[in-house]
Amino acid sequence: MEPYDVLDGLDPEQRAVAEATRGPVCVLAGAGTGKTRAITHRIAYAVHSGVVEPQAVLAVTFTTRAAGELRQRLRALGTPGVQARTFHAAALRQLTYFWPRVIGGDPPSIIESKLPVLIEACRRVRRNPDRAELRDIASEIEWAKVTQVAADDYAAAAKKAGRTPPIPGEEVARLYEAYEQIRRERHLVDFETILELTAAVMTEHQEVAAQIRQQYRYFVVDEYQDVNPLQKLLLDTWLGGRDDLCVVGDPNQTIYSFTGATPRYLTGFTVEHPGASVIKLVRDYRSTPQVVGLANKVLEKARSPHRLELIAQRPEGPVPVFAEFDDEPAEAEGVAKAVRKLIDSGVSAREIAVLFRINAQSEAYEQAFTTAGVPYLVRGAERFFERPEVREAVVLLRGAARSAAADDPLAPTVHHILGGKGFTPQPPDGGRARERWESLKALAELAEDMAARGADLPAFVAELERRAAEQHAPPIEGVTFASLHSAKGLEWDAVFLVGLTDGMMPIVYAETPDQVEEERRLLYVGVTRARAYLHLSWALARTAGGRKSRRPSRFLDGLTGRPVAPPRTASSGRDRRAAAAPVSCRICAKTLVTGAEQKLGRCTTCPSDYDEALLEKLKTWRSATAKEAKVPAYVVFTDVTLQAIAERVPTSEADLLMIPGIGQVKLDRYGEMVLALCRAAGGEADEQHSHGEYGEHVELFEQDG
Repeated sequence: MEPYDVLDGLDPEQRAVAEATRGPVCVLAGAGTGKTRAITHRIAYAVHSGVVEPQAVLAVTFTTRAAGELRQRLRALGTPGVQARTFHAAALRQLTYFWPRVIGGDPPSIIESKLPVLIEACRRVRRNPDRAELRDIASEIEWAKVTQVAADDYAAAAKKAGRTPPIPGEEVARLYEAYEQIRRERHLVDFETILELTAAVMTEHQEVAAQIRQQYRYFVVDEYQDVNPLQKLLLDTWLGGRDDLCVVGDPNQTIYSFTGATPRYLTGFTVEHPGASVIKLVRDYRSTPQVVGLANKVLEKARSPHRLELIAQRPEGPVPVFAEFDDEPAEAEGVAKAVRKLIDSGVSAREIAVLFRINAQSEAYEQAFTTAGVPYLVRGAERFFERPEVREAVVLLRGAARSAAADDPLAPTVHHILGGKGFTPQPPDGGRARERWESLKALAELAEDMAARGADLPAFVAELERRAAEQHAPPIEGVTFASLHSAKGLEWDAVFLVGLTDGMMPIVYAETPDQVEEERRLLYVGVTRARAYLHLSWALARTAGGRKSRRPSRFLDGLTGRPVAPPRTASSGRDRRAAAAPVSCRICAKTLVTGAEQKLGRCTTCPSDYDEALLEKLKTWRSATAKEAKVPAYVVFTDVTLQAIAERVPTSEADLLMIPGIGQVKLDRYGEMVLALCRAAGGEADEQHSHGEYGEHVELFEQDG
C-alpha cells in the first residue's frame, strides 16, 4: 500500500490528523466524528511513509474491545505489527517480562477483585461492614491508588476532594493499610499496582527503561480525557522526556471523574507541550442533524470553555420525541410499545437501546418488554464469552474442529452442535431460556456469515478465540438495556433515554457545580449514541397512582418546547422551616447543635426507645437498594437517618418529611418502601403486644466517630 492511499476518503480535518506524523499532537474529537478512523490512518500513514517502524508504535486505549478494534483496523491498513493495548495489558506484559531479571522469582498473582482481600483486612481491624459498604470501600481504595494517595493521607485527601466515604475516612485508611499489607504478604498485585510497579521498575532500573524506550518510540493514547494520575505517571515514564505523542479525546465526554479520571491532561495539553498541533474533529457522521442539534443544545448551558459544536453530515431524520408519563410502569410500557412499533417498521432490535442512569431502573423495562414480547439483553450483566452456554458451546466446537474433515460444511455442523445445547429454529417465550437461545443464535449467525466467506470449522473456532480475547461479542438480536456510563463508545439507530427526572438526571448526590456539570455531560453522551431515532422520557410518579411530584430534568429546560420548573434547593420548603427555629432534644429539651443530633431529634447521650428489628430490616433494605443502584449505601440513607426512622416509626409521608435528611427527592424515590417497612413493623408490634410478648427495650445509641 502506498502512503497516499491511506489518506483516501478522509475529510480535511481527519487528513490533517493523519499527516501530523510527528508529535506532540492533540486531537479534540467530538462524538461521531471518526476519531478511530483518524488515528488509525495516522499510524498507517506514518508507517507506510517510513516515519516509524510498526513495532515501535504503542497505541493505548481503555478497553480490551477498543484495543481489538484498533488492531483490526490497522491490519486492514497493512500495519499488523503495531501494538494496540490497554494501559494495564501493556504494563503487565512489560512487568512480567522484566520481573525475573530485575526482581527474581515468580511474578506476583493478579487480584481480579479486591473484595476477598478486603474481607480479610476487615477481620484484621475488627470491622464487619456489609457487602455494599465493602464495594464502596474498594472503590475508595481504587480512587486513592490511582490518584497516588497513600493510606496515611487518605482521610485528608478524601475530604479535600469532596468525597463522602461509606465509613469515616480514618477507618477507610486503616482498611486501606491492612489491604496493602495483606497484598504484599501474599505476593499479589491489583490493577493499580501493575501500573505503579511498571513505572517504578523503569525508574529504578535504567537498563529496563532504555530497552522499553528503544522498543516504543511512537505513542498514541485514545480517550485521553479519561486518563487518571497513575496512568499519566506510567505514560510519562514510557516517554522519558520525548514528545512523539498523539492524544485523542473529547472534554465533553468526561464522565468518570469519580474514579479519579481527569480531563485536565487533555485540556492542558498545550501547556505541557507548547507548540503542540491541535486539531478539532467536529463533522458528525453518526447522527442526523436533528440529533446533533439536540446534542449541541444540551451543552449550550455548560460551563466548560472547551465545548465542541458538532456539524451534522447525515441527511435529515425524525425529530426527537419528548414524552411525559404519569408513573414509571406507564413509562416502561410506553417505551416498550414504541420499540415494538420501530421493530415492526423494520428497525433491527439489536439497533435499539434503552439507556438509564442507574442499573436498578432496568427492572420495570425488563417486565414491560417481556409482556410486550420484545427481546432484550442487559449490557454489563455478564460478558458474552463468560456465559455458561457460550463457554460450553465453544468447548464442543473446539473439540469438533480437531477432528473435522476438510469438506465438512461449517454452518450445518455448527447448527448441529448448538442443537445439542438447546438451539432450536424458533425461540422460547422468554426469561433465561430466551437469553440462552439468543446467545447460541449469535454463534450460529456468525458461523453462517463466515461460511459465506468460505471459512471452515477450525477458522471459525480461531475467530471465536480471537473475539473472546478481545471481548468482541457477536451481535445479539435484542434491544440493549444499559446504563449511560456503560453505553459510552457505542451507538444504535434508535436510543430511548428514560427516567429523566431531577434526582435521577442529575442524580440526587450530584451536589457541587462540577458534579452537576458531569451529569449534563452524561446526558450528552446518551443523546449522541443515537444515529436517527431519539426518544426522551420521564415519569411524574414512581408507582401507579402515586403522587405526581417529580419534575423533568433541569437539563431539558428549553429543549422540550415547554418550561421546566427550577430544581428544589436546600433553602426551600421544610429546610427553610428547619433553619428558622432551633431544634430541641425531645427527651431533655436541650438545643441540638450537630447534624446527627438534629436528625435523631435528641442528644446522642439521651436514651431512646426504638425497634431493633425494624432497624435491621431498614439496613437490609438499604443494602439491597444500594446494590441494585450501584451507589454507596449512605447515598440511599445514612446510618443516622435509619436510626431516626427506627426511633420515630413514621407512618405517613408527612412524618417522613419531618426527619432531617429526608427531602422531597428521597421521599419520592424511597418513601413508599420505607413506610411499608414501618407499617409492617407497627403491625408486628401490635400483635406481639396483644400476646404479652413485647416489652420495653431501651438502649443508648452511640454514633461512630
